[in-house]
Amino acid sequence: MKKIYIFLFLVFFVQTIFAQEDTTKATKKGEAFEGMDLTWLNGNDRRDSSVLKNKYFTADIMLDVNYNYSLNNPIDNTIVGSTAIARHNEMQLSFGSIGAEFFYKNARAKIKTQFGTRSTVVPRNDFSQYRGQYDLQNNYRYLSEAYAGYHFDKWYGINVDVGMFMSYVGLFSYYNIENWAYQPSYTSDNTPWFFNGARIQIFPTKKLKVELWLINGWQSYGKFNSMPGLGGQITWRPKEYIQVVSNNYYGTDAANIPNRKRYHTDNSFLLRYYNNPKAKGISRVALSSTFDVGFEQGGGVVGFGGNATTPEQHFISGMIYHRVWFNQNKIGWTVGGGFITNPGRYLTLLPTGQASPLPNPNNPTQPAGSFPFTANPGDQFKAWDISTTLDWMPNQSVTFRLECVYRQSDQNYFAGRGGVTSSDGYVTTPVDANGTWRPDLVKDETRLIFATLFRL
Repeated sequence: MKKIYIFLFLVFFVQTIFAQEDTTKATKKGEAFEGMDLTWLNGNDRRDSSVLKNKYFTADIMLDVNYNYSLNNPIDNTIVGSTAIARHNEMQLSFGSIGAEFFYKNARAKIKTQFGTRSTVVPRNDFSQYRGQYDLQNNYRYLSEAYAGYHFDKWYGINVDVGMFMSYVGLFSYYNIENWAYQPSYTSDNTPWFFNGARIQIFPTKKLKVELWLINGWQSYGKFNSMPGLGGQITWRPKEYIQVVSNNYYGTDAANIPNRKRYHTDNSFLLRYYNNPKAKGISRVALSSTFDVGFEQGGGVVGFGGNATTPEQHFISGMIYHRVWFNQNKIGWTVGGGFITNPGRYLTLLPTGQASPLPNPNNPTQPAGSFPFTANPGDQFKAWDISTTLDWMPNQSVTFRLECVYRQSDQNYFAGRGGVTSSDGYVTTPVDANGTWRPDLVKDETRLIFATLFRL
């Protein structure tokens, strides 16, 4: 806590020294997307300005606190199959962050810390750390973004950054205060939240961004094999009320199977089709849709059309959300949901089942344990979800959120009443003390989520 207080003191001290300036001064051509109101976008900062902004940096403080209740009422208070929620029937700090984006002349850098349940829930899905040493998971656990780079005054700007940065595959932002819903559908929750490597952002026109990636892998701090991951993003905003985004990836992310290649394409369309921000009634209406297709090929599997000896392994998913704002954009109501089909389960979030902290020695991409949820070639997984979300946003820095989400799977996947830890829910109890205990996984789950989201 002492370090946090020192950081806050330094932020406000520097604010008093440097005059408030707009750090996004337009070049002669202007900046990309300049003049567009992008606060309505799903997965985007809804603020129109920052109060912690000066000539050399823009500070950022975020808090995300939730209370989640599962109608399955697991005895160990553990939620599985989600990166947004970790616990049941408890108040939890999901995400706390202090950071800043720095700029001096054309040099640029960004660093954001992360504390709370997400600092464990998200890194736990990366088993690349078990190749070699130095505990990459704990080294990076408390950082959500950290990169340095340079801005070139070419066209409408070119940024070259190296470090850890957000992926935005799946449209939803890692930061829940930027999203229309709290629990993202499977398309977003089962695709990467971060990349570790290098990127180039190119703005050839005022309405277009082209981004290239050279990264360690698919949401992995290290590499499973020798080949790096390759990919990129195209963002096109022909008008303020339209956005089209396409993300594409190619890599080798199956441990010790370098000839198994992964392909993935993720495509989103967003449309704001009504806008009257001063209205007391309906003030804005928009929708977002995302559709993903991916597959793995080689190393004993095929993407499509497999058989018993060479199973198919692919990822098909989609989600759509519709949002209505009321009372000068101070109230928001979202309805949405989606589906996933993932034979081979290579992107499915694996629920815990008395899993050890080490990976399965026969398959380092999945956890070991007494009762692991398998991810073998041919293992089936299909699921769908639907949710409704009500937001109260008295100002642009705080959101009070109430959400109800229903999720269903064709497999026993969600935590049931018996939990996933032991017969009484405590890790100190032997896994199979009475010879009959097994993780209680069921095919559906209804959850109520209350959250307070703050950003300054």
